[in-house]
Amino acid sequence: MGKLFIYCFGIIFLFGSCEDKKKESETEGNTSTIQSSQKIKSDTLTPATNQKKDSTKYPKLTNENLVSFLTEYGKNNPETKVLITTRFGAIEIELYKDTPLHRANFIYLVKQAYFEETFFHRVVPNFIIQAGTSDLVSTPRKRAALGNDYLLPAEIIPGRVHKYGSVSGAKEYRENPDNRTAPYEFFIFVGPKTATTHLNGKYTIFGKVTKGMDVVEEISKVKADAGDWPLSNIYISAKVIE
Repeated sequence: MGKLFIYCFGIIFLFGSCEDKKKESETEGNTSTIQSSQKIKSDTLTPATNQKKDSTKYPKLTNENLVSFLTEYGKNNPETKVLITTRFGAIEIELYKDTPLHRANFIYLVKQAYFEETFFHRVVPNFIIQAGTSDLVSTPRKRAALGNDYLLPAEIIPGRVHKYGSVSGAKEYRENPDNRTAPYEFFIFVGPKTATTHLNGKYTIFGKVTKGMDVVEEISKVKADAGDWPLSNIYISAKVIE
């Protein structure tokens, strides 16, 4: 009887471990819900971590403490350059100093090794590539530990518009009239200026790609499903370089 139980449990575990989830597309640049799927991704290898995790104990971020925390964190961590690596190559990003909360938040997430084991999970040719989530259990666990209920106040600079290589924060799909940014996802704009009407003045542009737009272009053209999720996972690693 005991052997039969162990055998049955092993079968259940095997099939359960084959479950996969995917992200369905919503509006451009927006985060969206992750729903269950039986689809198995062809790329399951995780790259080596580039950024050593900061072992300092920080408070969990909330809407109440994020401004004071990120303001202080930004003073102590003034870096503005991050290197994103993928199997397609590297992308160098420069963060703007005049969007201080978004800059500090991005540096914080990199130093907390949040982006390890996340993907470029949405690719739209001639428009955007979006990163910062995955269908792995590690991602919601990281968000829960860092703070999964906070949104960044908009830091929209008058006259700054989306252009080739702009890096912007994604938004929650739910009603968001004050244009607050979902802190864990970002997108790089690839498309023509004619595709920016619904983006300009709505999404915070907090950086730009300084090297590696050829990599961005290549990623934007990979085969994807109906929800713009690449058929083969595009893992990213991130490290602060300056």
